[in-house]
Amino acid sequence: MRSLIPLGLILVFLVTSSGWQPVRAQAPPGGQAVETQIYEKFRAWVTKQPPQTPEATLIDQYRKILAGEGLSAADIDRQLRVITEQGQRLEIERWNRILTEPAPRFNTKPNAFLVEMTRGITPGRALDVGMGQGRNALYLAQQGWAVTGFDPADKAVAAAQEQAKQLGLKLTTLVLRDDQFDFGKAQWDLIVLSYVSLRHLVPHVSDALKPGGLVVVEGFHRDATKTASIGGGVVFDTNELLKLFEGLRVVRYEDTDGPADFGMGATRVVRLAARKR
Repeated sequence: MRSLIPLGLILVFLVTSSGWQPVRAQAPPGGQAVETQIYEKFRAWVTKQPPQTPEATLIDQYRKILAGEGLSAADIDRQLRVITEQGQRLEIERWNRILTEPAPRFNTKPNAFLVEMTRGITPGRALDVGMGQGRNALYLAQQGWAVTGFDPADKAVAAAQEQAKQLGLKLTTLVLRDDQFDFGKAQWDLIVLSYVSLRHLVPHVSDALKPGGLVVVEGFHRDATKTASIGGGVVFDTNELLKLFEGLRVVRYEDTDGPADFGMGATRVVRLAARKR
């Protein structure tokens, strides 16, 4: 459940099933601990800001927050350098820890909506955006799809490849952010967007689908944020997904209460499946 945008200005948030509180990735040992603490503090603040806020505005606002805490100008500049220069690396390390921990705090099985919407479909070429440790990509490969997945979390991607090897599956994986990946034109029969930031990707997805190709989406409804801290990248207003993908033919749209893959607690989720005309 994450954004793949650069600079580490991540506007998505992993939540736990107990009280829907933010998951705090444990800081690594050694000299990186202070940097991680600086970044985690910023991350906790930035996920509460409007998702469309420009990066420069966020940095200016956070500078004022730090000044209000009594930090010197030198300390403020040091923290902002960590955030802007190392935030991307720290975000990737964070998700590597979360996605490969021994006791995962997210659904490691394939997304149920994806399973339902692809049942009975003749397999073709599938793209899993923000594949994580491969739960959806591996399932699709088991069903006969030719699957490509990408994610900047290199250790999570490696875990997916290792599992594919153990299962005797072919899986094409790339360690990339979404701004580095070439979606192509009319390349995919299926594109999966499961708990990832996607507003900026809609034009790419529409172009990349083959005629008749299917996109499957799941995320949180805005109401879920009333009881949880969830970043705006994976939070959608009522009927927003319908508007975002209005150029496609909607096969199914759901706005319902149910378990979320991240947090795994009952909340309000939205789901969409749509085909390219």
